[in-house]
Amino acid sequence: MTATLPSGTAAHASATRKVPVDRQALSARLLGSAAKKSYDPVVDIDWDAPIPEHLYGLSPEWSSLYGTELWEGLTEEQRVTLTIHEYCSISGVGIWFECLLMQLVLRDIYGDDPAQPHVQWALTEIADECRHSVMFARTAETFGAPSYQPPKKILRLGKAFAAKGDGPAAYAAILVAEEILDIFQRDLMKDDRVQPLTRATSQIHVVEEARHMRFAREEVARRTPELSTWQLRRHRTVVAAVAAIVAENLVQPEVYASVGLDPATAKAAARANEHYAAKLRAASAGLVSFLRGQGLIGGSSERLWKRAQLI
Repeated sequence: MTATLPSGTAAHASATRKVPVDRQALSARLLGSAAKKSYDPVVDIDWDAPIPEHLYGLSPEWSSLYGTELWEGLTEEQRVTLTIHEYCSISGVGIWFECLLMQLVLRDIYGDDPAQPHVQWALTEIADECRHSVMFARTAETFGAPSYQPPKKILRLGKAFAAKGDGPAAYAAILVAEEILDIFQRDLMKDDRVQPLTRATSQIHVVEEARHMRFAREEVARRTPELSTWQLRRHRTVVAAVAAIVAENLVQPEVYASVGLDPATAKAAARANEHYAAKLRAASAGLVSFLRGQGLIGGSSERLWKRAQLI
C-alpha cells in the first residue's frame, strides 16, 4: 500500500513518487507469509533422483547461444550439456550476489531494535538466502558442473560494494538480480523440457524471492525521495553499474568449453545474439519501469543499461 506525499513537503517536487505507508506493517505481513510458505531445499528436493539425459538444464530459448550458428552446429546432446552448465553458471552468480545482498541487509539493520518487525524480516530474508545459496551449490554438484563464479576483478568490485553500498542503491541492486532471475525462473519451472532439479530449485526461489522483492521495492520507494539531486545521480550510476555487471556475468565463458566451443568466440557470439538480448530486455522490463518511475534510471547512467542490453 502507498500514500501520495502531501503538497508542500520537500519531497513533493517529485509528485509521481509514492512512499510506503508503514514498513513495520509490511514486515509483519511478510513474516506471516514466510511462516506459512517456506522451504528447506535440503529436505524438500530429492537430491538422489536420477538426472534425465534428454532434458535441458534451462529452456533452450534461454540459452545465450540459442538461434546462433554455434547453436545450430551443436548436437542435441551438446545442447543439453550446454544448458545445464549455463543454469549452473547463472546459479553460481546467484550465490555470489546473495552473499553480497546478505551483507548489505545486515549492515542496514545493524544496531536497530531486534524486536522490530523490519529487523526480524531482514533476518528471515537472510536465512532464506543462506538456504538458496546452499541449494544452488548442491545443484551444480548434482549436475556434475563446476562452481562457476564471476572473475576475480568482479569479485573485488562486489566486495567493495558490499562494504559501502547503502540506501536506495543497495535495495535497487537487490532488485536488479532478483527480478531478472524471477522472470527467467518462472519460465523454467513450468517447462517440461527442463530437468526436474532445475524446475524444483526455480520454484522454491520464485516463491521465496517474491517476498524479498516486495520488501526491496518498498525500501526503494521509501528512501529515494529523500535523496538530494547529487545523491540521486550517484545512486543512478551505482544501480546502472550493478545492472551491467550482473547481466554481463550471468553466463561465464568457461561454460562454452563444456561442449568443446572456444570460450572467447562463443562469448562474442552470445554478446551479439539479439534473441538473447531480447530475452534479457523482456525479463527486466518491469524492473526498468519501476526504477524509472522512482527516478533511479535516467541521465548519463542510462548508457550502462543500454550497454548491458537491459533497455
